[in-house]
Amino acid sequence: MAGYNHLYIPGPTNVPEEVRMAMNVCMQDMRAPDFPDFTKPLFQKVQKVFKNTTGRVFLYPSSGTGAWEAAIQNTLSPGDKVLMSRFGQFSHLWVDMAQRLGLDVEVIDCEWGEGVPVEKYAARLKADTAHEIKAVFATHNETATGVTSDIKGVRGALDAANHPALLMVDGVSSIGSIEFDQDAWGVDCAVSGSQKGFMLPAGLGILSVSKWALEAHKHAEYPRTFFSFEDMIANNDNGYFPYTPATQLLKGLDKSCDMILAEGIENIWARHNRLATGVRAAVDAWGLKLCAKEAKWHSDTVSAILVPEGMDARKVISRAYEAYNTSLGSGLSKVMGKVFRIGHLGWMNEGMVMTALSIAEMSMIDCGMDIKAGSGTGAAITHFTQNQIKSSAIAAE
Repeated sequence: MAGYNHLYIPGPTNVPEEVRMAMNVCMQDMRAPDFPDFTKPLFQKVQKVFKNTTGRVFLYPSSGTGAWEAAIQNTLSPGDKVLMSRFGQFSHLWVDMAQRLGLDVEVIDCEWGEGVPVEKYAARLKADTAHEIKAVFATHNETATGVTSDIKGVRGALDAANHPALLMVDGVSSIGSIEFDQDAWGVDCAVSGSQKGFMLPAGLGILSVSKWALEAHKHAEYPRTFFSFEDMIANNDNGYFPYTPATQLLKGLDKSCDMILAEGIENIWARHNRLATGVRAAVDAWGLKLCAKEAKWHSDTVSAILVPEGMDARKVISRAYEAYNTSLGSGLSKVMGKVFRIGHLGWMNEGMVMTALSIAEMSMIDCGMDIKAGSGTGAAITHFTQNQIKSSAIAAE
């Protein structure tokens, strides 16, 4: 089919041309004496994206799932009691990993469309006067349902209970896109991946840890090899890795961090909120609802849009792909067939969002949904034109 293939799933996201070109380099000797000239500044750039000034970052040739595992194996021990919540496919998978690794997992199950139950966490932590809970896990952005949770609130619950548990956060689809401050929020292990806000292909598991997590590491009793902090630290301190690194992805990460820091991380958060609000305006105009139950849960990186009862969202997704060369995100597990997802994170602007909305609108109409042509796209246009970021040219008029 002529024209571009459009990608509007919540990961992998679109890769900027500058990042692709940065990866288009010859193979490099990862043991060369000048390799640290590249890697040491890169570690510092990644820490800045996380707002981590007291700890360090680890870059694994893996997905975010690998970084999940690294966080657990390097800071906890088999049988440790941990507190987790489950409200979507990815928070479920993290619970599953913790259980399979032999942790004593206390799970608070929530309705899909809600987020981390901060009040329940607070009550449980306050009751744990013996400090049996060694870590609290929180999925910052549940990609399956388009829900963002209050990580600052979780830190507040820990502090109010004067509880020493580590705070472990899955920020795979949030970090680099929506507000996240590792230092200010006291996050001990923050997990991300290259294929979301970092605007890269999949292949890097990114783990940012606090000084307290590094201290906990000294007492962790899990056997570990590939994800070992010891091996990574011994090599990273000299600018190298304990095994062959994904050098081309690291080159891309260096460029993407430059782009993030040049735009300004707070500006990126504002841009994502602006784009997401435009999507939500379209959803309202269509007469549809989001999977997120309340506005406080709305995600600025992905919208999971509920189709009417009796309609199969997979038909909308298939129509968009087959007729309009566009990938929309599918519903996962409990919400399969009930939602389609629009990813609006990473390298994204108003024109790209409008393309996603127009194709979603056409696909829904094609599938027989009672959607008025131009309703959602018109609402989004109104939002964007009434809430413009003034360019220097406009400001000069």
